[in-house]
Amino acid sequence: MNEELFISSEFTPVNGFTSGIEGPACDSDGNLYAVNFERQHTIGKVTPEGEASVFVELSNGSIGNGIRFNSEGYMFIADYTNHNVLKVDMDTLEISVHAHEPKMNQPNDLAIGANDILYASDPNWGASTGQLWRVDTNGKTTLLEADMGTTNGIEVSPDEKVLYVNESSQRNVWKYELSPDGEISNKQLLIQFPDFGMDGMRCDVEGNLYVTRHGKGTVAKLSPDGEVLLEVELSGKNCTNVAFGGPDGRTCYVTMADRGNIEVFRVNAAGRSWMLYRGV
Repeated sequence: MNEELFISSEFTPVNGFTSGIEGPACDSDGNLYAVNFERQHTIGKVTPEGEASVFVELSNGSIGNGIRFNSEGYMFIADYTNHNVLKVDMDTLEISVHAHEPKMNQPNDLAIGANDILYASDPNWGASTGQLWRVDTNGKTTLLEADMGTTNGIEVSPDEKVLYVNESSQRNVWKYELSPDGEISNKQLLIQFPDFGMDGMRCDVEGNLYVTRHGKGTVAKLSPDGEVLLEVELSGKNCTNVAFGGPDGRTCYVTMADRGNIEVFRVNAAGRSWMLYRGV
């Protein structure tokens, strides 16, 4: 029996999360995590069967956005209200501040390399501007670029040689050459969409980029050359981010702000983040 690919369906009940749902990421056991389950300031955990619960509660007014896991299994959360990147021990559930940077507008989405270096988009929504940061494994922050558009989705390519960053308001996706120690160079425009915004994005192992088209209600699959290969129609319109998981890494989860839930569809190639720490 042939499997249906790129057909979206609901994975969790509508309004189980707040409209601040974001940051989907899967652990090595296939559990999915996203921010603001039931209420703001939480991280929700969703089992592969779709059972959702509160995993941890963030304190001190912290609200999460992007989530990533590193090679040691720690969870990292962009805490946009307190200009932090938080670190969660998945065994003890202890939450610590991995990085604090007062010069950040609000760390938004995170990307991570195989070397565990983090990259953070940093939009100023009111001014339609943004910045781009690197967060080293010791928590040191480095401003990679200022004076950008509204930086949002961010991802590293499977070969670790490209960093992708999009600008929501300007509808641009940029690509940079990425060095092994996290330096960027040779900025080039991958694509500019004619309409609608963008939010989070992720690569598959073949180097294609899945981009959430916020307001349009689709996830666009782009080739490494910036060609739109297809668009997946979603039930909601305001998709905020994507993550890959499932038993083979070919299940794509999409967080939906307007419906407060997660949608799911199957794809033809596993996600880069799912394969990253499996020695592939």
